[in-house]
Formats: sequence, C-alpha cells, structure tokens
Amino acid sequence: MTYAVPPEIGSEFHWDPAALTAGGDDWLPARRELFATGSGALGALLRRLRPRGRVHFPSYFCMGVVEALSADVPIAWYRHLPDSGGPVWPTLRALPGDVVLAQNLFGRDDGSRWDAWREAHRGVTVVEDHSHDPLSDWARHSRAPFAIASLRKTLPVPDGGLLWSPCGLQTPEPEGGESEGAHLKLAAMLLKSAWLDGRPVPKDGFRALQQRGEHTLLCSPGPASAFTAAVLPLLDAAGLRRKGIENARALPAHGDGWRLVGAGPFRAQLVCESESIRDDLLRHLAAHGIYAPVHWRQDRAGLWSGDDEGAGLAARMLTIPADHRCSAADVRRIVSVLRAFHGSAEARPAASPAPAA
Repeated sequence: MTYAVPPEIGSEFHWDPAALTAGGDDWLPARRELFATGSGALGALLRRLRPRGRVHFPSYFCMGVVEALSADVPIAWYRHLPDSGGPVWPTLRALPGDVVLAQNLFGRDDGSRWDAWREAHRGVTVVEDHSHDPLSDWARHSRAPFAIASLRKTLPVPDGGLLWSPCGLQTPEPEGGESEGAHLKLAAMLLKSAWLDGRPVPKDGFRALQQRGEHTLLCSPGPASAFTAAVLPLLDAAGLRRKGIENARALPAHGDGWRLVGAGPFRAQLVCESESIRDDLLRHLAAHGIYAPVHWRQDRAGLWSGDDEGAGLAARMLTIPADHRCSAADVRRIVSVLRAFHGSAEARPAASPAPAA
C-alpha cells in the first residue's frame, strides 16, 4: 500500500482489531455502570446526589461539560493548572453538602493529596475524573466515594463513560436507550480504517459522520453502545497505554516558541509563548497531516473559569497525538515537523519567555 501523501496522525480514532486481546479487563472495576458518555454519567450521579450546595470544577477543564451541567446545578471553580503542582487548596472553598470534581489532569496527578483533603472535609462529596488515564494507579486504587472516566478520549471506542464507587456506594444506572451518536461514530471509525488502508472512501464523508456523532452523543445519559460494552473487556488497554507513554517520551523537550509541559500516558502537551504561535503551530502540524487538539479553549465572553492564568494557558497549549496509533516512523515524523517549526517573530509576546506552566 502506498500513499500520495503521508497518512494523517491524530484526529478521531479509527477501528483497528489489533487493539484486541482476550482477558485484558483487569483494569475495569468489578462493579460499574457503563454510560454513553462521562458527562452523562456525571450528570446522572449529580441528579442522584442532589447536592445541597455547589459543584466545584477545576479551572482547567472542558467548558462544554460544565456549561451543560450548569443548567441543573450551581457551579464554582478552584484553581488546578497543568503545571504538575496539583490543586491550589485555598481556592477550593467547598462547604459541607457541596460536590467537588477532582481531575487527574492529563494523567499526571497523584491522588494522595486528594485523599488527605477528603479526609479533612468529610462533609464534601468528591468525585474523581480519570478520563485522561483510566488505568492509572490512582484510578485502580481509588478510595473516593465516586469516580468517572470518559473512555472514548483515550481508547479506540465510539463512546463509553465509566462510573463506579471505589467505596461500594450505590450508583445510578444509565437512562433510556443507546445514543445514535455512538452508531454514527462507529460507522466513521470503520470508514476511516478503510480510508487509511487505501480504499476509495471520501474523507469528508467519515469526518461528517464523526462530527454528527459527537454532537449527538454529547452528555448522553444513556447506556454505552453494545459495541463498546462488548469490546472494552477485550481491549489491550494496558498495551495501548504503554505505547502512548513510549511515544510521548520520544518527543523533544522544546522548540522554537514552544516547550513540552508533560508527557502523559496517552498524549503529550506543549505550551507556546503566545496564542498566535500556538495557532501557527497548529496550522504547521496540520499542513503535515498531524492534527493536534486543544484542551480546552475558554471564551471570556461566555462561560469560563474566571481564572486568568488558566484561560491564558488554554490559549497557548495544544496536545500532540503521540498515542498508540503512532509507529516509530510516525513519532520520528512528528519530531521532525516540530523541529522544523519556526515561530513568527511578530507572533511573540513583548515579554520574555512564558513562565512555567
């Protein structure tokens, strides 16, 4: 098989049977509920808990999820930035009856500090979000009342939101039927696989299915699709995670106008000196078939965290998709493209290099 141009790296997952291996489900909690989405699972849990106070979210988080949930619960923010420093406790002003979402941001945090905080605030319900690394030691040995993970962000499945109680508490069940969005995304995954194999499949077609599927799936409280439920116990999730770690560690630490802020188990994040350089770098990568997502934009004119530093970092960061799909040649290509990037002098900030993120 030959390509007129190199195959793309990143973007949405395709379906690859090579990701399967029998008996690889030891990372899944024995008692669990499997929703279509992590946000749907969190919404169902909040409806069950009926918090008397507010729900506290980290200031570096997906604004779309918070916006959807804010229609039903009062929200608050605490500072937690992708600097490996963990939560800034004085900004977490939770009271008895409140709920706090504790995030393993980019899969690089340690749950021990949360264990201590939770012990000192027994009237507050902590829900852990392990979407960025559902196989971490923290996730597997959690002692929190509740935990969630949006699985389609790290694993090649069309949907899937895991909800469990490490403490053995009762959890809500999914509501209604499967989301049509999961079926659309599965169709897109299969077509993308054929496209990557050189078949005459129009890219615009499966991209449209991906986008429609994601929009339809958003915050669905229904059950995971039959496909995802059947595939999850067979996935070589640990192997996919190891491959992502290996790939991320091969990336350069810095380049012209950017530097690596962390290599998580599934992807790696870069922070640029300015938003303009970040956007130039996104275009540069895309021109070479590398599609890097942004986690997550914050619109100060709409719903945002109120954390200027968090919003500023969100405007300067991007995620390099050096996940399990990348071969050694793909990683070398990413490295070469990154090193070839030259940040525009006009795009640089007046101040000297950005402070540590």
